[in-house]
Formats: sequence, structure tokens, C-alpha cells
Amino acid sequence: MTDLTLVINLGSSSLKAALVDSTGASPWHGGRSIAADESLEQVLDAWLAPELEPFKQQVDLIGHRVVHGGERFTAPTQIDAEVEATLTELIPLAPLHNPPALKGLAWARRWAPQLPQWACFDTAFHSSLPAAAYAYAIPGEFRRKGFRRFGFHGINHQHVAETSAEQWRAQGNDPAQLRLISAHLGAGASLAAVKGGRCIDTTMGFTPLEGLVMATRSGNIDPGLLLELMREGYNEDQMAMLLQKESGLKGLSGLSGDMREIREAASQGHNGAILALDVFRHRLLQLLGSMAASLGGVDVLALTGGIGEHDKQLHAELNAALSWWGAFRMVVIPADEEGMIARLCRRHSDLPTSAAVG
Repeated sequence: MTDLTLVINLGSSSLKAALVDSTGASPWHGGRSIAADESLEQVLDAWLAPELEPFKQQVDLIGHRVVHGGERFTAPTQIDAEVEATLTELIPLAPLHNPPALKGLAWARRWAPQLPQWACFDTAFHSSLPAAAYAYAIPGEFRRKGFRRFGFHGINHQHVAETSAEQWRAQGNDPAQLRLISAHLGAGASLAAVKGGRCIDTTMGFTPLEGLVMATRSGNIDPGLLLELMREGYNEDQMAMLLQKESGLKGLSGLSGDMREIREAASQGHNGAILALDVFRHRLLQLLGSMAASLGGVDVLALTGGIGEHDKQLHAELNAALSWWGAFRMVVIPADEEGMIARLCRRHSDLPTSAAVG
């Protein structure tokens, strides 16, 4: 029976892939980093192709994660030449992430040219944001160019939203009334405010730099500080390196962007690590408060991502700090981008899928 979806999830320096059947089960999944001296095509040919060979005849659809769909792509989309050309035009919106996805598309077409390919977009779940949430307070000429908040991590936020809705329904509640904050906390981090299954607010913006403190990304920062750096002579590449690779937990601690290392160093009295934890927690609580305000209250806070799922100390800190919310449930929902991509692709194609979530 040919009912496997191959999901290819390419990051700027990593590759994850999974085979997902129509019930949601995964007979194979794997991932690996891409070294600086390796090309993506080499890794796809030398590692992924042999791994997939035993299953190749069972694959009937290929789904790809694409970080940025701009304003054009707000739902899973089957790839054709026109779509691929438009995705190429969107590269400036996500210069680190969209090019690998396009290479993955090209490789999959060579690997199985007869199979339909679909793209799922990290921005799509946030396409329901109202203008009050997505518009920047800048002149209209710039907003008309597409300078607006898009939001990211949407594939996993949607997985969390659907899983939470099923759990809410199982408890005898109406999912249409659910006020959910999905907290994707990992090397990249963002919050999504979801009301009745629709995203109404989120913390990332035009790029994945906005919002929470992340492993090496700054999160929110005064634009005037960036103007000052420009006056001091910092160019575009230097500022990109500073804000994306040298800031966040790494910049605050002076040690690392890895939360586990920072927790360990803080327990030994390292001042930089203590500061990093304090700023991370302060910004997280601040933005959780803003999401709660957008929702008008919170029924469920769902933690996901590497930090969100595994940092027990953070769980305890959040429980204590958010007591002012009143009655709400805090749950942990493991991230499942690959499973969500498979479900989305099959929903929008005419291929069989399972109604199961998570």
C-alpha cells in the first residue's frame, strides 16, 4: 500500500526528514547537521537517499517545510513551476532558510519526479492575524511593500493548537471557546495567541528576530540602538551577525546559547548565566502577559520545543509567576512539525489521511 508521506524539513544548517503514514505513525525519521564543508546536495544524496530506499515504492507524496510564504502563500500549496518561481522571489524575506528548502524541492524532484510535492509554510498559521496585530506603525508606502509582521513557527503552533483543542474537547469543553497560548521555546522561540483555533497574535514579526530572547537571536530591541550602531559604522553583515548569531542567551551569558549549559553555569554562580536566565524569564513573562491580554484571559498554556518540553525548572517558575492568571492549565506538547506537515499536505490533496492529531 502506497500511503507514506515523505516530509523534508531543512534548516539553515540542519536536515530533518520523516516518513509518515496515513494514520500518523512514522516508520522512519532521522536528522543530521550539515557541516560547513558539506553541500546540502551531498548530504541528501549520501545520507537521505539510502535511508529512504527501502520505503521508496510506498511514498506517494512529498511535503516540505518552507519558512516564509509571504502574503501570497497562506495554506499548503502544491508545487509547480510558477509556485517555485514565486518562492525564489521570496528568498529576501528568509535568506537563511528559504534557499535550502528550494534545494530540497529540486532534489526531491530528481529523486521521485512522478510524485506530487507540496509546501507548508511557517507563516501560514499566522495569516489570520488581524491588522491591529500585524501592522507596523510606519508610513503606508512601506506597509504597501509588505513590511508587516508575519510570525513564524506556525507549523508547530498549529500542531499545538490542534492537539490542545482535542484535549479540551475530550474534557467536555467547546474548542471554539478555547483561549490558548502556544509557547514554542527552543533555539528559536515564539508565542502564539490562539482563540478558537485561530491565531490572533504572535511575538515574531517581519523576521524571526522579533520577540523573545532566543539562543543567539536578540529578540525585541530598541530600533534606535540599531540606528546608533549604524552611526558607529556597523554595516548590514556585521549587524546581522551581531543580532542573529552573537546575541540572545549567548550574548547575555558570554558562554553559550544552550539553556542546559546556562542552567549549569548559573547553579555555580556564573553572573553572566544568571543574567541570561533573568532576562530570558523576564521577557517571556512580559510577552506571555501581552498574549493573555490579546486573548482576554488564558485557559491553556502549552509548552513545546526543546526548552519548553524539557526544562522542569522553567515549568516551576512559570507556575509560580503566572498564578495571577487564575485558573488555567499548563501542558507540555512535544513538537511535531513533520507530522503536522504530513497531515496538512494530505488534507489539501485528495489522498487519504487520518483525523488523528498529535
